[in-house]
Amino acid sequence: MLKRTLLMLAIASLSAGCAVGPDYARPDTPMPDRYLGETAVAQRHASTTADLIVWWEGFGDPQLTRFVTLALEQNLDLAQASTRVAQVRAGLGAANAALLPSGTISAQGARAYQSVETPLGQVLNARPGLDRYGNAYEANLGLGWELDLFGGLRREREAAVAEYQASEAGAAATRLAVAAQTADVYIGIRGLQTRLGIARKQVQTQQDLLSTLQLLYNKGLAAELQVRQVEGALAQVRASIPVLEAGLDTAMNALDVMLGKSPGTYRAELANTGAIPSAPQIASTGSPGDLLRRRPDLIVAERRLAASNARIGVAIAEYYPKLSLSGLIGSATSVSSGNLFTSGASQAAGVLGLRWRLFDFGRINAQIDLAKGREAEALAGYRLAILHATEDVENAFSALVKREDQAGILAGGVDSFSRARGASFAAYQKGVVSIVEVLQADESLLRASDMRAQAQTESARAAVAAFKALGGGWQPQATATVATR
Repeated sequence: MLKRTLLMLAIASLSAGCAVGPDYARPDTPMPDRYLGETAVAQRHASTTADLIVWWEGFGDPQLTRFVTLALEQNLDLAQASTRVAQVRAGLGAANAALLPSGTISAQGARAYQSVETPLGQVLNARPGLDRYGNAYEANLGLGWELDLFGGLRREREAAVAEYQASEAGAAATRLAVAAQTADVYIGIRGLQTRLGIARKQVQTQQDLLSTLQLLYNKGLAAELQVRQVEGALAQVRASIPVLEAGLDTAMNALDVMLGKSPGTYRAELANTGAIPSAPQIASTGSPGDLLRRRPDLIVAERRLAASNARIGVAIAEYYPKLSLSGLIGSATSVSSGNLFTSGASQAAGVLGLRWRLFDFGRINAQIDLAKGREAEALAGYRLAILHATEDVENAFSALVKREDQAGILAGGVDSFSRARGASFAAYQKGVVSIVEVLQADESLLRASDMRAQAQTESARAAVAAFKALGGGWQPQATATVATR
């Protein structure tokens, strides 16, 4: 009868298709059909087009492409993310193993010398021919299996699988962030180099003007006031250069760290000033609903929600008894090792174990409430992450379009101020205007040129932010398929 009962329990454990606790279903999250800034982004004019998977190639800058590729190979944040995935994979292996029988093999041999001063020794010593030496040999195979009748272990495995999928998506999110940050830093470097070039050109222009004035002043043809005014204006422009150089040093150091190297490693490659990369056309923006499959951070939030849901079942399973089977087959002898595996030395045992927290339901209720609270928190976090994701896209689209508009307007302003500066200097040479007008024209040209360089930099950085917000930079198909199971 006992054997029959054990067999029925084992069959029930293997064939049970349900488990206590709620089954997970991805929450319904209504999304708009299109982005607010989608039309404006589609109407942009760009010389190149970028695909979402390798969007950095769309900027048409070989050095940018090279640095992003190096970062994806060498970045230490990515190395950390890979090790985290391996750690979570180990946890998944432990959860899988908990559903399977476990086995142990043990063997031992012992030799003892009996004391004759103990009560047992005195009794044995009363017998003639006592051999005070004794031997013992034993070899056993033990098996144990917790029968997952109510699905607590299976819910544990569900949670472990979801956490593993979250860690994989987290590694993809790190990869996306590394690519975007590397491109952002590189574009910032090119922007600072451009601004430095503008400032240095202005310094040279005003130095030439000062040299001319000093010659005239020495000949008594120019007033000292004019010379001092130009000297002051020149000092102002020169003072802006150390600030830009400090920012450039910081950006170059940051790029080296992104590439997993010490500061200064790649500085020589950036010594020659390059143009600010132009933002490419986005090949396909997709719909807001596509973010749920493309953005790895959203997959992370959704998988953690699934893990929290499974842990409710783990907590509920504590209401029910836990049954386990264990057995032992072995051989033991105290005569000699030659008799160890004979029929007379064989031994066996079978145990049906029961563990039931029968009078601990108050604590179990608290654990269930805690699991439900964490699941509710994860659900709110998932929905909030979706809102922030769409916000990121909209903000990046708006910044891209508006910064490009600003750069276009400033391009016209720079052209006008350049003409005005030439006209004012010619008028000054003819004595029609004072040196003040020339200096004002110089200041306006410098400010407009600097603002244009900043607008070009920010528009390219906004494009990077847009690609990152859209989830560009990786292949989401495999992870998305796993995440929907």
